[in-house]
Amino acid sequence: MEKRSNFSSKLGIILVSAGSAVGLGNIWRFPTEVGTNGGAAFILIYIACVVVLGLPLMVSEFVIGRHTHKNTADAYRELAPGSWWVLQGYLGVFTSWFILCYYSVVSGWTLKYLVSSVADQVTTLSDSSAYFVAFTSNPWMPIVYMIAVMLLCHLVIIRGVQDGIERYSKLMMPLLLLIIAVLVVCSFSMPGSEEGLRFLLKPDFSKITSGVVLSAMGQAFFSLSIAMGCLCTYASYFTDDAKLMKTAGSVALIDTTVAILGGFIIFPAVFSVPEVAPDAGPGLVFITLPNVFQMAFEHVPLIGWLFAVMFYLLLLLAALTSMMSIHEPVTAFLLERFNLSRRTATRLVTLSCILVGTFCALSFGPLKDVRFLFGMTFFDFFDFVSAKIFLPVGGFIIALFAGWKLDRQLVRDEVTNRGTLRSWIFPVYIFLIRWVAPLAIVLIFLNELGVF
Repeated sequence: MEKRSNFSSKLGIILVSAGSAVGLGNIWRFPTEVGTNGGAAFILIYIACVVVLGLPLMVSEFVIGRHTHKNTADAYRELAPGSWWVLQGYLGVFTSWFILCYYSVVSGWTLKYLVSSVADQVTTLSDSSAYFVAFTSNPWMPIVYMIAVMLLCHLVIIRGVQDGIERYSKLMMPLLLLIIAVLVVCSFSMPGSEEGLRFLLKPDFSKITSGVVLSAMGQAFFSLSIAMGCLCTYASYFTDDAKLMKTAGSVALIDTTVAILGGFIIFPAVFSVPEVAPDAGPGLVFITLPNVFQMAFEHVPLIGWLFAVMFYLLLLLAALTSMMSIHEPVTAFLLERFNLSRRTATRLVTLSCILVGTFCALSFGPLKDVRFLFGMTFFDFFDFVSAKIFLPVGGFIIALFAGWKLDRQLVRDEVTNRGTLRSWIFPVYIFLIRWVAPLAIVLIFLNELGVF
């Protein structure tokens, strides 16, 4: 088996972990949730959920990974040999693979729109909706772009921990943050952007219901890449002097900042063109925004072209950093459990995801009428099962494992680096992971399934 690597620097640890958390959901799902659920009021609730739910779970995954320095499945085998807790390790690995199969499809869409933007097609569309439907329903184009983006991810993972994941995270994350800053300034400069900021930031507490609170909890949970095996696997590459609490706080801060700035980019731009009605989900970034880019900059098309290119480059970077973090848990498992080379393990993961991802990519075209389990397509099935079943169940088990199964002194030693760091916050962490996080996850799970 190849010698196990560690991340080489504290900056690398933070940027790699932040790259895992920052993804496509930050750019379109979070702004949509904010805009429809009370603006600034939702943001405040979201931040509270990150603190009381997201951070304790993130720290718990860091503890498990860093203490064992093993892949997610073997980490649970070491900490709870011969018990049913080991199944959580396998669930984390399988969840990563499962998500990557369909996430790569949407990531391929971002690459397609980046290429189209460079070719000056996005800002000159006569019907952006028809363009999106024609592309996603094409029998081979979505597969080509899905394979292309998978290969980009593959080329990073195959290089290893330091030369691949860490090196490229150090390049992509600063570039991602720089593009966000430039786009925020450009969006603020659009005529009528004040209305978009008012819509985004003006608290409307009348819209706050129990469902909205649960939506904020769910967004916090999923946005931080919890229960995917990513954080646990990355933490296994942490050095022993890494400060877990500080790293978790930095990751949560970067992730939340990117999400809020995503709203600062989208809503001022959308409201600068009143004729365009904002959509949700993929429609927001692949249908609504092309219309915005075209109409807002019709007198200066070069600026519209540049805005579109930078925006879809931002989406692609966010997609790639997340794909890297989802790919690695499965690769590490195959590499260490079956004594494979990194090259072989990476190829197996990439090829299997391309094979299954092909069915997801065709769910909008030739296979759109192939339905199973409540009438869902392949793509819908993978999305539903991962987001509404695997992740909540995995998060619940992690909370119970870290809060009740693990030896309390072991957890304290990891969180405080064996007593060298202040531990005043440790009792708060224990209370949250034992009592608050499990209850919150149960509520999220029931809400996602439509029980209430």
